[in-house]
Amino acid sequence: MLRVVSPLSETQEQVITQVVDCGFSVHAALGPGFRESIYNRALRLELASRSLSFECEKAIVVRYKEWTIPGQRVDLFVEGFLVVEIKAIPRLKSIHRKQLLSYLKTMDLRIGLLMNFNAELYKHGVKRVVR
Repeated sequence: MLRVVSPLSETQEQVITQVVDCGFSVHAALGPGFRESIYNRALRLELASRSLSFECEKAIVVRYKEWTIPGQRVDLFVEGFLVVEIKAIPRLKSIHRKQLLSYLKTMDLRIGLLMNFNAELYKHGVKRVVR
């Protein structure tokens, strides 16, 4: 049997599982059809109820050659290592994954989650993105 080794610590994997579970709770309660801001707020309430630390609309600085360009933000930054991008769209596209990968690169991070709450089934709307 082949064993897959995660590049993340066990603690990080547990946090990711908790965040995915938070998203499941939100989706189970609200279902698809609301604006992204509603899911964002509900997810923050769920994260806080589980004592997970996070920053909302975290400002990041994009590096371009020897310059830095301010003005970009990520939806949620959880426990100091996980970027969460929230969507409420008909379906995720490759550009959303690329967007998250760009955020991870500029923040020098390994892992992020795309959460699309407009999916009929939550499991079809959550994607783990690793850089």
